[in-house]
Amino acid sequence: MSATIIDGKAVAARLRDEVAHEVAALPRAPGLATILVGDDPASAVYVANKRRQCVQAGMRDLHRHLPGDVRQDQLGALLDELSADPDVTGILLQLPLPDHLDATAMIARIHPDKDVDGLTEVSAGRLALGVPGLRPCTPSGVIELLEHAGVQLEGAEAVVIGRSDLVGKPMAQLLLQRNATVTICHSRTRDLARVCRRADVVVAAAGVPRMIGADHIKPGAAVIDVGIHRTDAGLCGDVDTEAVAEVASAITPVPGGVGPMTIAMLLRNTLTAAQLAGGQERGAA
Repeated sequence: MSATIIDGKAVAARLRDEVAHEVAALPRAPGLATILVGDDPASAVYVANKRRQCVQAGMRDLHRHLPGDVRQDQLGALLDELSADPDVTGILLQLPLPDHLDATAMIARIHPDKDVDGLTEVSAGRLALGVPGLRPCTPSGVIELLEHAGVQLEGAEAVVIGRSDLVGKPMAQLLLQRNATVTICHSRTRDLARVCRRADVVVAAAGVPRMIGADHIKPGAAVIDVGIHRTDAGLCGDVDTEAVAEVASAITPVPGGVGPMTIAMLLRNTLTAAQLAGGQERGAA
């Protein structure tokens, strides 16, 4: 068997076009406030990409760049200001923050209706309860890829490898909402390969290069690789793609799989926040 490659670049491009079309129909363009603290090179690149795609989708770029030695009360005051500003549709605080800042406390200052990363406690609670709200971008992107690939989630057995607040836990919740039977695996899971081989859908988000091999995968399963690692041999994910592709029915590549979806879902969240604020949207998946 040779797996179908799920093209995240193509799906992300379609989503960006859809968002741009809907933005053009709004009475006022959404405004995304990205906040970069300090001059970390990787964070600067990520934020620049988010800002560029925001503008390309017809949104207003409300970026703020703060010095690396900004005090916690100063950053908190800015987040309060942006949360109260009706011109700001979405707020994204780029992580990680400098060590002297409490990221959890700062995220808590973001208004949940503008939390386009879906990281606040209120956003997590809304997800857990299945009520309208903004969902974390990467897990939402995974769902889009599975749906694009025609993977049947209702009644499927899904295994999520990783239990982070950013990916693993919300991923499990989103799969559960689509009536999958979900198992979360982690560093204490006994016989990971045996558990994974039960699954019709495997989402690998453990943060360990190529830890998932062909022996972990049931023939015909769909495999989503959330990991990305820079190695001497180039970029790779949590999955040994070449080996697993001989067993799976569909698989995401690294790069070009889940990665492009994260910013696309950020744009959709910013649009959804604008629609919710304007009373145009009654629900969020």
